[in-house]
Amino acid sequence: MNKHSLSLTAAAAAGLLSACASAPSSTHSQMGIPDAVRVPAGHRVAMETVGVGEITYECRTKATMAGAFEWVFVGPKADLNSRSGSKLGSYFGPPATWASSDGSAITGTQLAVAPGGSGNIPMQLVKANPATGTGAMTGISFVQRVATRGGIAPALPCDAGALGRKEIVKYQADYVFWKAA
Repeated sequence: MNKHSLSLTAAAAAGLLSACASAPSSTHSQMGIPDAVRVPAGHRVAMETVGVGEITYECRTKATMAGAFEWVFVGPKADLNSRSGSKLGSYFGPPATWASSDGSAITGTQLAVAPGGSGNIPMQLVKANPATGTGAMTGISFVQRVATRGGIAPALPCDAGALGRKEIVKYQADYVFWKAA
């Protein structure tokens, strides 16, 4: 991990503590969330963030079909912000990593996805690995991506002439972090 992305500032730490303090202490409403990406019972919301950033795709040869090409997900890069817009951390990969401005970070394993609507990346449920560092990410058990906007593979042609070309697509999503209750 990049030391610069994990540096602690008093303002960032205060913003993170404020976001955590204002997060609901009871079970976050899962109404309207598809069953596949619902967090199991026995967990509570620890923090809610708005991820604002970009996803990189690359035109590559299709692995399953000779002579065919497709846009392949390369990785995300986003700021994790409070609802008021203060930066609390970042999301990047691969591997998918959520890093708090306080120095703690998690990676995880995707458990499920559900459609995010036309033109939007899917909603997602991720099982978190134990955190590195001590801070806001300590004890996080699940990350839920909901309210997605944008981020799908480009509509540009992906063919032999575009092979190796990378395209960056803007996106936004809510990342909800959960801990055992």
